[in-house]
Amino acid sequence: MEGEQKVAGNEGVLIVAEDTFIRGKIRNCRRIEIYGQVEGELTAEAMNIHEGGRFRGKVKADNADINGTLEGKVTVRNLISIRSSGDVSGDVQYGQLAMEIGASLSADVRNVPPVIGGDLDLTVYRGRTVGITLEDLTAIDPDDDAKDLTYTVSNARNGFVCFSDSPRDPITTFTQADLEAGKVLFRHDGSATDSASFDVVVTDASGATSGDPKTVKVTVYNR
Repeated sequence: MEGEQKVAGNEGVLIVAEDTFIRGKIRNCRRIEIYGQVEGELTAEAMNIHEGGRFRGKVKADNADINGTLEGKVTVRNLISIRSSGDVSGDVQYGQLAMEIGASLSADVRNVPPVIGGDLDLTVYRGRTVGITLEDLTAIDPDDDAKDLTYTVSNARNGFVCFSDSPRDPITTFTQADLEAGKVLFRHDGSATDSASFDVVVTDASGATSGDPKTVKVTVYNR
């Protein structure tokens, strides 16, 4: 069977039987169960390769459970579990990795880098401070603790980032744990401006970053 296979919506479950071979693109799949062979591109929430099953190609999944063979460029956002009969090779990017005794992994393995979230928008009165909440700014990373996600601040304009216990001292780094504890503020410098901003990048424990700096915009009001 060749071509593009589309599995509709959240009801989409695709079972590839033991004597079946599919080549092509499979999209919008909630769960795929592979007993046979699949070659091509796959996008799914969950991928299960059973013993004797094989996938070769490019896959993006939230979770993967491997009892068979997986080869290619693999991105698993959360957990990839490689069972004792499983064999994974290629370029593998993951959130979490679990391997049983006897499992085989021959791959260029990388962790999932952090992603910056939040509305990136603050409001502060002129010359005052405002707390930065998780709704304003947060880091999303499935394989690192909050204390291991470090923000670097740059290009602060018309104010600065600071800790709540030292509101007059600018800082250039803080952690996701600091944000979650409510310790991080933005302080406006009192200038006659109606806006301010600063840029942030997040780095995880392995050194992976969120990429290009994101700008947090600050609207300034007079009292």
